[in-house]
Amino acid sequence: SKTPENNNNNKKTIGLEEQLQGWGEVMLMADRVLRWERAWFPPAIMGVVSLVFLIIYYLDPSVLSGVSCFVMFLCLADYLVPILAPRIFGSNKWTTEQQQRFHEICSNLVKTRRRAVGWWKRLFTLKEEKPKMYFMTMIVSLAAVAWVGQQVHNLLLTYLIVTSLLLLPGLNQHGIISKYIGMAKREINKLLKQKEKKNE
Repeated sequence: SKTPENNNNNKKTIGLEEQLQGWGEVMLMADRVLRWERAWFPPAIMGVVSLVFLIIYYLDPSVLSGVSCFVMFLCLADYLVPILAPRIFGSNKWTTEQQQRFHEICSNLVKTRRRAVGWWKRLFTLKEEKPKMYFMTMIVSLAAVAWVGQQVHNLLLTYLIVTSLLLLPGLNQHGIISKYIGMAKREINKLLKQKEKKNE
């Protein structure tokens, strides 16, 4: 039996599918690229991101100009993509597999949003229940971020963050993240066992 939470998630997923229907072909293509369905996709991602950031570095726009251009690009994409995508991809009729994958993508977006909202609520709960811990956590975290921002150039830091986020789905899909996490856990366990032997 489905819980009320699952029913709510399904409703939100269906609603999101309707909103993003015009972006369907683009989202499916982006999904294939981000999951590295072909071997040349990872270097292509890095190449495109590097080119975009090199252009930004060369033009050196002000913050206001950069934000304005980014929002303008989003507005143009929001208007043009639903019109041009069917003509470019020529796939007005989707297969069952494509429809299922689109549903999974929208479901994952809904789950990600729910997790983000959950973490936000936990933060405010911590503020109400343990204000000192909340204060110290926020100060230390923000100070660490400020220090990193001071040490690394803003554009380079943004480039590293964007590249990492775009490579993350592929790393996860191919089990690379779980592999290295497993290796790290094994090394930590070895060190703990060695420490226990020394104590004995």
